[in-house]
Amino acid sequence: MNTVTIPKKEYETLVEKTMRYEQMRREIENDIFSPPPTRNPAIIMQAFKATKKYNAEFLKSLEKGLMDSSYFNA
Repeated sequence: MNTVTIPKKEYETLVEKTMRYEQMRREIENDIFSPPPTRNPAIIMQAFKATKKYNAEFLKSLEKGLMDSSYFNA
């Protein structure tokens, strides 16, 4: 076995990059790019409103985007 000596800062950078890569790989395996389970904008809006995490301005913008989207109005 060969031994390689690198500065601690470089080691920490490599470890951080490795951890980020692994996280991204796990997310991709979970298929983050899959389409939403519904194409009905009303159902999507209802789900967002139910969380009570989003302000009215965001919800209005989201609704407009969904209505303008060719994907959700196909």
